[in-house]
Amino acid sequence: MDSRVSELFGGCCRPAGGGAGGALRGRGGAAPGGGGSKAKKKNGRSRGGKANNPPYLPPEAEDGNIEYKLKLVNPSQYRFEHLVTQMKWRLQEGRGEAVYQIGVEDNGLLVGLSEEEMRASLKTLRRMAEKVGADITVLREREVDYDSDVPRKITEVLVRKVPDNQQFLDLRVAVLGNVDSGKSTLLGVLTQGELDNGRGRARLNLFRHLHEIQSGRTSSISFEILGFNSKGEVVNYSDSRTAEEICESSSKMITFIDLAGHHKYLKTTIFGLTSYCPDFAMLVVSANTGIAGTTREHLGLAMALKVPFFIVVSKVDLCSKATVERTVKQLERILKQPGCNKLPLLVNSDDDAVTAAQQFAQSPNITPIFTLSSVSGENLDLLKVFLNILPPLTNSKEQEELMQQLTEFQVDEIYTVPEVGTVVGGTLSSSGICREGENLVVGPTDDGKFLRLKVCSIQRNRSACRVLRAGQAATLALGPFDRSLLRKGMVMVSPEMNPTICSVFEAEIVLLFHATTFRKGFQVTVHVGNVRQTAIVEKIHGKDKLRTGEKAVVCFRFIKHPEYLKIGAKLLFREGVTKGIGHVTDLQAITTKENGLEESLGPGQLSF
Repeated sequence: MDSRVSELFGGCCRPAGGGAGGALRGRGGAAPGGGGSKAKKKNGRSRGGKANNPPYLPPEAEDGNIEYKLKLVNPSQYRFEHLVTQMKWRLQEGRGEAVYQIGVEDNGLLVGLSEEEMRASLKTLRRMAEKVGADITVLREREVDYDSDVPRKITEVLVRKVPDNQQFLDLRVAVLGNVDSGKSTLLGVLTQGELDNGRGRARLNLFRHLHEIQSGRTSSISFEILGFNSKGEVVNYSDSRTAEEICESSSKMITFIDLAGHHKYLKTTIFGLTSYCPDFAMLVVSANTGIAGTTREHLGLAMALKVPFFIVVSKVDLCSKATVERTVKQLERILKQPGCNKLPLLVNSDDDAVTAAQQFAQSPNITPIFTLSSVSGENLDLLKVFLNILPPLTNSKEQEELMQQLTEFQVDEIYTVPEVGTVVGGTLSSSGICREGENLVVGPTDDGKFLRLKVCSIQRNRSACRVLRAGQAATLALGPFDRSLLRKGMVMVSPEMNPTICSVFEAEIVLLFHATTFRKGFQVTVHVGNVRQTAIVEKIHGKDKLRTGEKAVVCFRFIKHPEYLKIGAKLLFREGVTKGIGHVTDLQAITTKENGLEESLGPGQLSF
């Protein structure tokens, strides 16, 4: 894929050809989706016609958070306890969420239940949920008429655990798109609970600087939260709620990372994508302008960093239906081309939104497309349904394995808070846990040292937290630690890790776009996770120069100070119109003795 992403960065798209085919079909005759299919046909069988093969879902998986149940009518006490234990397992696999398909056999056969049996089964399911401290929400019902004259239904139910000990499910969504496409306005409407007035009122609360309010353009990275409670209801700033109340009332939290759309703030947008480790990306496209400005570039960034993305076509209230359809077709054409190879799924109903959420997390090739308005509110509820059901990318087992590793916290923001002291914001990137009162080391400094410090307190989503787990973002108070010793791009790690740092490293890269030839001595800005620094090309292995689309192993050297890197980390570099991606393959580590790390820096700041 890497070599084809260059089409999105430098130059025009190829005309659509082949592609992924037309509309998305469900996985099997009655797979979830196809919201309008039951008006004339039901699961492959026309009314009055002859039945086709029995409709199936994929067989039930042992792992994962999806459970098939044929019926749950009046179970014995022993059976009920077994069902409760099973629900606990599914909730654990889904990190607090599970989906039950009632009326489906374990092999995926859609049998369906009568109205009375379904009512009794849902009653049992509600009792099971109460036993484990969860709530249930009916997502959708579908009729089947397989070998029966009595109407039979299948019901899909979301089971969500009421949060305990602040362990709500947290998903991060990066918001991409061209300038003036309506990104900040859409987030303002979602998080404030009020529609926009057509002149940008909804976005005012999101801006961090005066010049952003005056120009109406985002130039910095801001975070906004949208919660869902255990019943699937939206929890936001409406009804004068505070951030703390939203966190307390929510079982699931969506953290939106609002990024800049203007090309001159591209480095800020890239830093937001590489440093904050978003689970998903939302690409916002204005219906009246279509794919313009940085839209194609942002799409290429999401693909290069392998961040699953979905698309929102905004401002449909400003356009005719034909204009909206033209923009959607333009998007579908780009998504189907060889450089993307995605399968677009246009969401027009609640049923489509449920399907999109489930299949989007399972298949990286599916790209849901929403058409909505932040002024009229058209189709806004479909996006909320999608976000409510969207499952996490990692299950509980993978999460537990990450937590067993040593702590590694990326420093992305640095503040000084009165009566608190120095505060750092960032993400516990990929491993370990961080506890209040824990001793860590931070670095590397300009001369390559690591300094000892203590985590005094932790705040997550603006509320106090005692333990931070892998993949979670938070702010850590460091007390009287000298702020001048810190900078963006540092890491806070466990002292036992013995962190390695380097000024020279090698990476296997693909040159996505360059106007002439890429040679030794060329300077680029390198982005690796939260690291952003200018580096010079020391050597291109096996070649004298590179042209657009070519691959090579390149040796880079940071020009200012050493950085903490890991082999295998994704790398993105740029300089003007020059862009490339790759991954780190080798590090020329600076050892402790070379750097004189034994030297002391005073009480409480001993070098490591």
